[in-house]
Parts: sequence; C-alpha cells; structure tokens
Amino acid sequence: MNLKGRWRWLIVDAFFKLIAAGPLFFVSAWLLMLFAGIVGGDIGIHPFGYVTAMVVTIGLWLTLAPAIGAVGRAPGKNKSKG
Repeated sequence: MNLKGRWRWLIVDAFFKLIAAGPLFFVSAWLLMLFAGIVGGDIGIHPFGYVTAMVVTIGLWLTLAPAIGAVGRAPGKNKSKG
C-alpha cells in the first residue's frame, strides 16, 4: 500500500474510533453513576445523578486521554523481535 493509501486508511480508522467513543462515553457515565450509588455509603460520598456522572466522566477522559495517548506512542512499542 502506498503512502497516500495508508494515510487515507488512518484517517478513516480514526473517524470510526471517534464515532465508537461516543456511546462508550454515555455507558461510562451510567456505570459511574451506578457504582457511586452502590459504594457511596462505604466510601463516604452521596450518590449522584447521571448529569454529575457525565461531568465527572468528561473530567476523567480529559485527564487520562493524554496519558493513554503518550503510552500508546511510546518508543520501542512496535519494534519487532528478532
């Protein structure tokens, strides 16, 4: 595959990964709300609603996404053994 074809494939792949992240955001917020309600009494927090869970999820994603991206691009990750 030539460079232009490879570049086009990377753009299309990134687009579909972005589309897939949308529903995962809402599921993550819902799971956070559920688990906060389940363990809230044990860890000393009040259960919170879905909107608050969405705000916390946005904060977590914005905090963790750069770190995950940096680890994914770490040098030596794709070196073949041999």
